[in-house]
Amino acid sequence: SVSCAGICSKGSIAVFGGTGKLGSECVFQALKEGNKVSVLAKDRNRMTIPPGSGGSLAGNKLEDSLLTVYEGSVTDENAVNNVFEGNDISGVIIALGGRSKNVGTSMLTDGTKNIINSMNRFGVRRVAVVTSIGCGDSERKAPLFFRALMYTVMRKTMKDKNNQEGLFLRPDGPGHELEYVIARPGGLGVGPPTGVVNANLEANGAGGEGGSIHRSDLAKFLLRAVDNTVTDFPYLRKTPGISSFKGTGWKKEKSADFDAPTEV
Repeated sequence: SVSCAGICSKGSIAVFGGTGKLGSECVFQALKEGNKVSVLAKDRNRMTIPPGSGGSLAGNKLEDSLLTVYEGSVTDENAVNNVFEGNDISGVIIALGGRSKNVGTSMLTDGTKNIINSMNRFGVRRVAVVTSIGCGDSERKAPLFFRALMYTVMRKTMKDKNNQEGLFLRPDGPGHELEYVIARPGGLGVGPPTGVVNANLEANGAGGEGGSIHRSDLAKFLLRAVDNTVTDFPYLRKTPGISSFKGTGWKKEKSADFDAPTEV
């Protein structure tokens, strides 16, 4: 387990996928901690307060003097460079997502490669990436019903996620020397934070089982991961399975707070 109290010293954080359900949680919580935040979005008007941490303010436009939203695509190298230029970025969160039919079959890989290139160019070391249970060496740790989706309707998405991870995990990957954390959650929810985040690894260091977790809790873990003042963060260059108060094994949540598995 990871303590998420006092999650982040004041720094300058870049969030890619910042207008999405998870990314907006990262942005909102980082701002509450007093961090400067830079976001790249196709439409800055989609930068809204998230439902989990935002409570009654959820859905309202998220504005803050410490927040800068750049318009552009993560697959555009120049747009990604703009996020880093002059902002003294200390940590990066990659929370990209979307269905392949909407974003293409290689957006995660192409966009992450651009982010890595910018990090190397601007000397940024710390990065947290969100993929999914079922990726890489956690393939057999996904429940059977989800594996059926992985091999069928989610096949293109999972291939992109695995290629995205490979940018860091392959010895010749452009992000291999960065201080990365690859988080593999199970089902994602939009409920308020519970304060419970379990990061699971096998005894041999391989990624462990994941489980259901609210995005508001996962965001706290990601912000902790990119706090470069935490030099002994135990999951650097690892691929923990992420779960919460429901435990591992990821039985599908049927409550309104949790999304369908194809939304992971």
